[in-house]
This record gives sequence, structure tokens and C-alpha cells, in this order.
Amino acid sequence: MTEEQPIVIEEEKSKPAWTLWIAAGGCVVFLCAAVFVGTLIFIGPQFVQQLLPDQVQVAGELPRVVTQSNTMGNPDAPVHIIEYGDFQCPYCLKFWSETEPQLIEEYVNTDQVYFEYRAYPIIGPESSWAAEGAYCAGDQGRFWEFHDTLFANWSGENVGDYTKENLVKYAKALDLNMAEFESCLSEEKHKGTVEQDAAAAEANGIHATPTFFINGFKVEGAQPYSILKDLIEQALDGNLDTQNG
Repeated sequence: MTEEQPIVIEEEKSKPAWTLWIAAGGCVVFLCAAVFVGTLIFIGPQFVQQLLPDQVQVAGELPRVVTQSNTMGNPDAPVHIIEYGDFQCPYCLKFWSETEPQLIEEYVNTDQVYFEYRAYPIIGPESSWAAEGAYCAGDQGRFWEFHDTLFANWSGENVGDYTKENLVKYAKALDLNMAEFESCLSEEKHKGTVEQDAAAAEANGIHATPTFFINGFKVEGAQPYSILKDLIEQALDGNLDTQNG
């Protein structure tokens, strides 16, 4: 029996050593995972975006019959609507997805409404970059396609959706002339255009997006289509009191 004791003792000593290595390895894995998660939280959405594969959503084209740069419809239409919007604004997104298609079908494409988009970038730098990108696309006759694609790729405010790198990706997805687009964007060709839009918005007492002017009558917020329809019909009948807008 005494000869077997050393064997038992050696087994008892080796077991803690083996489990110690397993435990240490587990700690290392846990520590690495904690560091990785902490890095994601600290660096934020832009870092996460770089880890994920590119997924650009190209919006289905709305049936705009006549477009020119940032306008759509017949310039001689009896009703002129101006929208002041911010591409990062969730209420502008709501208007685009729920109301604008109906507006286009019933009034813009029937030569009753001439619609103009103007930028009022109030949420952050990405708002200005997105607006500049849209105007750059407009130089190639693709303002509205870029406008729609911006909204199709919206996921929140100031989360990296509209970095200049992403704007280039959207332009590529739309098959724009990339040399022309990137030059326009990097040289800030339309920075002044966006600033002029913003100055006009402030001069008209606008404090929120979207805000609309229907033949001069001010309408704030993403109103239901029924409200805009009623105001457009009043304007068509000559009964819209623009003095009280």
C-alpha cells in the first residue's frame, strides 16, 4: 500500500495544475471579450460600421415625371410648395415615406404642384454633408435619387449614416460619375448653396423640420396627407389665406 501512495499523491498534484491552466485560459478569453465589447462601446457606431459589410439600400424611384435639380413638377403649376428639411430628421423621413408619394401622384405629376426641396441642416454636421451630397448628385441630374437613397439608409441621428465616406458609397450605388461627385464633395462646391438655404429658412422664421410653404402659407411638421391635401385644394381654389400662414 505504501508503494502506491506516491502515485496517488502525483495524481492529486497534477489535477490542480491542469485545472489551473483551463481556468487561466478561460480568464484570458473572458478578458479579451470584455476588452472587445468595451472598445465597441467606447469607439461607437462608426467603428461598428467599419466591421460590418457594406449594405447600401438603394431606394425604389418614386414616379416623378418631371425633375430638375432639387425641384419636381411643372414650374408653371398654380401651387408652389417649398420644403425645408434635414436628412437626419425622423419627421422628414416620415413625410418622405408616407406623404410624399401620394403628393407626387395626385398633384406633382398632374401639373398642379411645383415642389422644391431646400436644406435646413440643424441636427449636426452629417446633415450639412448629406445636403451637399444631394446637390452634388443634382449636378448630374440625380438629386432626387440621392435624396431618396439618403432616407433609405437612415438609422438615427448623428450615428454615421451620412459621413462623407458613406455619401461616396451611395453615389457609387447610384452609378454616378464618381470623379465628378467626389470632387464636388471634397471641394465643398455646394456648401454655399446649403448655407443659403439655411439662411432663407431662418429669415422665414423656421425653427423645425420639416417646414413647408404652400404658396407662402407656412405648415410645420410631418402633417398627415389629408391636411396637406386640404391646404393644396384651398390654394387651387384661391381660398388659402397666406397672410395667416
